[in-house]
Amino acid sequence: MSYPQPSAVLELLKPITWFPPMWAFACGILSIGAPQLDNRWLILAGLILCGPMVCGASQVVNDWFDRRVDSINEPNRPIPSGRVPGRWGLYVAITWTLLSLLVASSLGNIGLITASIGLALAWAYSAPPFRLKRNGWWGNSAVAACYEGLPWITGAAIMATTMPTKSIIAVALLYSVGAHGIMTLNDFKSINGDLQLGIRSLPAQLGVDKSAKLACLMMLLPQLLVIALLAIWQQPYFAASVAALVLVQLFLMQKFLQDPKSKAIWYSGTGVTLYVLGMMVTAFALRAHTVGS
Repeated sequence: MSYPQPSAVLELLKPITWFPPMWAFACGILSIGAPQLDNRWLILAGLILCGPMVCGASQVVNDWFDRRVDSINEPNRPIPSGRVPGRWGLYVAITWTLLSLLVASSLGNIGLITASIGLALAWAYSAPPFRLKRNGWWGNSAVAACYEGLPWITGAAIMATTMPTKSIIAVALLYSVGAHGIMTLNDFKSINGDLQLGIRSLPAQLGVDKSAKLACLMMLLPQLLVIALLAIWQQPYFAASVAALVLVQLFLMQKFLQDPKSKAIWYSGTGVTLYVLGMMVTAFALRAHTVGS
């Protein structure tokens, strides 16, 4: 019986993708007015859950159910290349999902619930009969929730040991909506393959120009609402800081819209960086709002 190479399993887990949910989890921790920051083991468990565990499991699930497509487009990936042989990709996906639930159970009921939702969305995104990734509207929404909203709420919940406040939930949901646009940016690199294989990503459905404008709008509007909320919550300096980050994004968006297909990766490295910095600024603003209220 052939066994997978350890390095190939690590490649399946895609460590580079762990950063967004871990960052959102950190924002959730910081958004609490008086978090139990002395509980380092709890924080570490949450970071591991959001990054290596749930996000890692989602990557393995996706690669297993995409193995036939990858054998044509990306044959060097672990599963089509044979470095993860037979049905080991599926076994790793199931095992990693169960381990994720085990880690989540140590974080209390809310941590277990949010992790379960995230894992359910991960399987629904890639696996039949749902396979949400076949349609950019549904697929992007599932990934955006798993990358931003659920980790943020999880971080806030386990620190407060109760359900987060409405203001924290509102901000987490807004940044999840914005992440829908970020997911659209990732689809520009595969538009030709999506068209050939019948995958209805937004660039494939709407065309390059319309989907690029939609991605920018989806990222922009939630941030404007966050700025308005910060102003309402009497956090003018934080609101101004997020507004400054948005102004720079607008300048970069103009360049991106001139040639979306070739500049999508460039904008992902510039504009998206400013977007996630705004998340952290907002987390500190929520902390100040909670302490002051």
